[in-house]
Amino acid sequence: MIEFDAVSKVFPGAGEPAVDNFSLTIPAHTTTALVGSSGSGKTTLLRMVNRMVEPTSGQVRIDGRPVADDNPVMLRRRIGYVMQNSGLLPHKTIVDNITVVPRLNGTSPREATTRALELLELLGLDPGLADRYPAELSGGQAQRVGVARALADDPNILLMDEPFGAVDPVVRRDLQQEILSIQSQLEKTIVLVTHDIDEAFMLADRIVLLEKGAQIAQQGSAEDFITRPASDFVSSFVGVDSRRLTVATRGDRQVVLDGRGRVTGVVSEEK
Repeated sequence: MIEFDAVSKVFPGAGEPAVDNFSLTIPAHTTTALVGSSGSGKTTLLRMVNRMVEPTSGQVRIDGRPVADDNPVMLRRRIGYVMQNSGLLPHKTIVDNITVVPRLNGTSPREATTRALELLELLGLDPGLADRYPAELSGGQAQRVGVARALADDPNILLMDEPFGAVDPVVRRDLQQEILSIQSQLEKTIVLVTHDIDEAFMLADRIVLLEKGAQIAQQGSAEDFITRPASDFVSSFVGVDSRRLTVATRGDRQVVLDGRGRVTGVVSEEK
């Protein structure tokens, strides 16, 4: 469980706080998405969990223990972290990138390598890529390796900062499906930062929509946001009006139309 207890962050030289008195409890073994426009404080909050950012006031706790009580280096070794551009070390092979943290934490080279190869397969990658270098991978492959590295030492918490923002839409959908599959098997506590509300709806058990200063505009399930938006801001951000769907008949099929009358899907026949 991750708790934000009245945390605020004022960066030097800034006129207003990036995060202003934010409180939230993230249950264990769930996926929570922090969503908002640029400058809403979502990445600042994420980085408070592994002490890449220290709050100006307030406290972040993991399972009741303040993260400020932990050595930041050791804390980060226990928490998986996936960033937008994979962040792989260019001078190391793929297997060496994945095994960095396990090796630092004392896992034997053989065990670490075995785990790395298992993760490559779990993420739909050919284990034969293990001896290549990051420059030899596509963007989607590199991002998968970034996820493998974050999972290599089997952390309880996985932080994901706009993890798929730099890949094309087709690869992005594939990666989203991989994360859903992994979470169904491993049941990590995942905190996802994204500006894409549809990605949040797809991946998260709970969505937290932030306004400026990390003020919570609404939190809840995708259904809550679509059927019960808390404000005009929420309704606009989610695009409630554009999500209004109707069913029509085209030929011998029933199809789903969006708010502009365009076909967006087909109604499945009952079996």
